[in-house]
Amino acid sequence: MSATLHDDASKASHEARPEAPLVLDTAPPRTLGFRDQAAFWANLGVSLIGFSSAATVMVNGEGKNLALAASITAIVVGTVVGTLMLALAALIGARTGAPAMAVLRGLFGTRLSYVPTVLNILQCIGWGVYELIVITQGAQALYGGIPRWVYVVLAGLLTTTMTIWPLGSIAALRRYVAVAVGVSMLYFTVQLARHGVQNPGGGNWNGFLQATDYVVAVSISFVPLAADYTRHSKSGKGSFWGTFTGYTVAQVWCYVVGAIALTQVGGDPNKIFSTFTGLTAGWIFFLVLVLREADQSFANVYSTAMSIHNLFPKVDRRWLTLGIGAVVTACALSIDGFTNTYYAFLGLIGAFFVPLLAVLAVDFFLGRGRDGWDMSETAPTRWLMLLPWALGFVLYELINPATLPYAWWTDFWANAQKFTHIHPTSWTSASLFSFLIAGGVTLALAPALRRRGA
Repeated sequence: MSATLHDDASKASHEARPEAPLVLDTAPPRTLGFRDQAAFWANLGVSLIGFSSAATVMVNGEGKNLALAASITAIVVGTVVGTLMLALAALIGARTGAPAMAVLRGLFGTRLSYVPTVLNILQCIGWGVYELIVITQGAQALYGGIPRWVYVVLAGLLTTTMTIWPLGSIAALRRYVAVAVGVSMLYFTVQLARHGVQNPGGGNWNGFLQATDYVVAVSISFVPLAADYTRHSKSGKGSFWGTFTGYTVAQVWCYVVGAIALTQVGGDPNKIFSTFTGLTAGWIFFLVLVLREADQSFANVYSTAMSIHNLFPKVDRRWLTLGIGAVVTACALSIDGFTNTYYAFLGLIGAFFVPLLAVLAVDFFLGRGRDGWDMSETAPTRWLMLLPWALGFVLYELINPATLPYAWWTDFWANAQKFTHIHPTSWTSASLFSFLIAGGVTLALAPALRRRGA
């Protein structure tokens, strides 16, 4: 009798706290409200990488400093634009109940959706590695008396553990972490402002739109992840506004604090952590930010598993996250520090995923998606949808080519710019123009695609 009561109590406890499905074809529990979404995305909007990434905003392509007003304006504009795109992806996830890459089955067909899926797997693993590196750097800034590999392994273990219980981790972030992060950010804002805010760029606004593109790219990097979490939303409205509000406020705050801190260390992102730890009692609040950085690596490892689910839908996600966590940790152990490829990484993220979101949103809300998408394992291939995505990618690279360390890549886009007579100017924005061209072509194709679908 007692055993039966114990089993019933365990079952009730489990049902009261549902977790994410283990395989792709299981319906997701709808447990996340507006506050859950806002807190989750606010935590993702604050990042140790974000503090140092403010350097990408403050220096233009010619190596000259932007005016502080220009940098802050680029941060605000880029975040709002990028987060609006992110919120659209979040809304699609809430309406379909499918993970982000499985959503693309409806756009491209199942087999063709494997192309962006592989790109997203590479992106998520790359971000996951970067996050473990930055957690380690933050921990070493607090206490360097422990070997680096210990910090990397501990960060990898925490990250992987969170991915086993993703909805539980999101609930914990809302209840316990968001408030501590907010207090820490407020402390650093006040203390840094007391030390004075410098303006290293004078009145220079040259490169403003390029800086804006970098900020958009950071927000856009979460677009291929958004539906992995908003598929658990109670409502589309809550997912949209929770995502937009939480991420916008947090990223703007994070980048502005980072920009102020950088002005106090001569713009060197490698010294930015010492700015925080050098403040009175700053190490306590910085420790909070180092510990919560694990939510960034968690999101990337978990979404890598969700992307692999699109390729292998029957594999238990817990085994996937264990394997991915091990791979990310091993990569972080073998890489020490950041290189210039990080900036190229941001450029490629924007080039791939800004036009992809435009195609996705237009087809879902105005095209074939209005009649219902086929997201089954047998969804037919829609080759024509590659056209607007490819056009958007090409235009993005023509305006703002990624600075990859390969001569053939640089030469190709330089020659393409000469051939097409498209060159970046002070008024061109790769994000805006590529989004408009990809979305516009998709909209023009919508009537024919809807007839074909019917």
